[in-house]
Formats: sequence, structure tokens, C-alpha cells
Amino acid sequence: MSEDLADVKDTGREVLSSRRIHSGRVVGLVGDEVRLAPDDESAVLREYVDHPGAVAVVALRGEPGDEEILLLSQYRHPVRGVLWEVPAGLLDVDGEEYLLAARRELGEEADLRAARWDVLVDFFTSPGGSDESVRIYLARDLSDVAEDERHERHEEERDMELRWVPLDDAVTAVHEGRIHNPATVVGILAAASARARDWAPLRPVDAPWMR
Repeated sequence: MSEDLADVKDTGREVLSSRRIHSGRVVGLVGDEVRLAPDDESAVLREYVDHPGAVAVVALRGEPGDEEILLLSQYRHPVRGVLWEVPAGLLDVDGEEYLLAARRELGEEADLRAARWDVLVDFFTSPGGSDESVRIYLARDLSDVAEDERHERHEEERDMELRWVPLDDAVTAVHEGRIHNPATVVGILAAASARARDWAPLRPVDAPWMR
């Protein structure tokens, strides 16, 4: 087994200067001058999107081997498309625990709570141009949020359609190019892979997260 195959943080590259080029409502644009090697005579400029990070939730129900995954349709203006996605949200509340953010998003977007949580997978969305990191949780043993506790949805969330899809059908949709949201693609394939290994790859909710 290649147990040493792992990404690692590298803080040894010398950042000579850093400036914030733009600050938006959610993300910003940063420019760093970086010396990539100690013997380099000059630095290179790397511009990237500064992002707070996000959590996503693969919510499953059903009998073992016949699970369904919850997907939501949501309009995404930058790509001018209505995409099928798993519940997800930004880590934009100072000090909020990651799992609490995932619980909040599942409740707000799907009117659901879960009694069982595991870490499914972590990934960087576009490490060549953004520092955004996403943690995807697996949520099971689901129940409905009480009517008087449900979140009122606004803007793009207002017209979301909720659909339960057999996990195998969702995998097929990914391979056929019918689903494009990265957290959804990664979450669907990771869930199918973990199920095939009897959920052995799952990690506890407090597992380390490289972000």
C-alpha cells in the first residue's frame, strides 16, 4: 500500500509580498510574489481567489445496496445553468464548527437533520487559482425538520427542486456528463466507492482537514 501518498502543506516557499487586488461580498483576489526555490534570483507573481471554504453534504436514505442520494436543483449564474447539487454552503460564519455548518446547510436547504455523520472526502476545487477547500460529509439516519423550524429560502434557493435519486443512477449521470457541480461529482463517486468497500474509508467528523 502507498501509505506515504499524501498531499502536504508546504510553508517553506518565501512570500516576498502580498496584496489584496479586490475584495468582494464572498471572495477576494490576492496577488503574491513568491520565491519558488531558495536559489531563485527573482520571484513569480501568483494571483488567486481567496475563498472562505465550504462544506457539502451527501445525504443518503434507503436500504443497504439500494441507497438514494438527495439532490437539489439550483441556478448558478456564472455558468448560466440550473445544476443538480448536493446541499452545500460557505464557511462564512466566524468560529463556526465545520460539522455545525454542514448540519445548518442540510436543514436550511433540505429541511432535514441527520443522526449519523461521517467525513466522506476533502478536496480543493481549483488549487491552481483558488485556495477554496471543501469538506463533504456523509449524512445518514435522516429525519424531517419540524415545520415551524424550517428555513425560508431566498434568491437562487427560492425555487430549488428536491429529488431523491438512486445512488447508482447518480453515478451514471456523472459518467454521462449530465452532472457538473464539482462537490456533487466528487461526493457521488466517493459515496459509491465507500459503499463498495462497506463504508470502511469513512473518517470521523473531527478528522484532520488540510485547508
